[in-house]
Amino acid sequence: MDTVFFDKAVIFATEAHKGTERRGKAYPYIIHPMEAASIVATITNDQEMLAAAVLHDTVEDTEVTIEQIREKFGDRVAELVRHETAPMDESLTWRERKAIQIRQLADAPYDSKVVALGDKLSNMRGIALDYCQVGDKVWGLFHAPNGKSDVEWYYRSLAEAMAELSGTLPYQEFVRLLEEVFG
Repeated sequence: MDTVFFDKAVIFATEAHKGTERRGKAYPYIIHPMEAASIVATITNDQEMLAAAVLHDTVEDTEVTIEQIREKFGDRVAELVRHETAPMDESLTWRERKAIQIRQLADAPYDSKVVALGDKLSNMRGIALDYCQVGDKVWGLFHAPNGKSDVEWYYRSLAEAMAELSGTLPYQEFVRLLEEVFG
């Protein structure tokens, strides 16, 4: 298997996230995008989709722009990353930004939903683990104004937006974790 393209994306993402830590965790941020890519790899070996999974937070969380992603990795990867990037408009409330992101994902093509599932399942795994360890204190890690109820609304809405993927094991795990955490 030729992984040169994916390897280039891993190096780029690692450099972009260099020195950052996953919020509320004591490990390098790059572990999350790598987990997202490993989840996507259970659905496809498409190197552009795997690259987009590892790059998915570079535009949202670093100085990297979508134009830089397009220049280095092409139009398809840039679009996959764009579909996974939350709106940056700080004049919007948390819920308004999340609602836009949910609509964006619901309208996105199948491949974009697969990349998003890698990210969201990685997040849900972390939430489920944290919830088992610290209970309701986990909701303090989020910027959601209403804590658990907002986070539940967001993740259940994501599940609806990605329902097209219901035949995949990662989607089924995502829904199972939703039920474990939110009941």
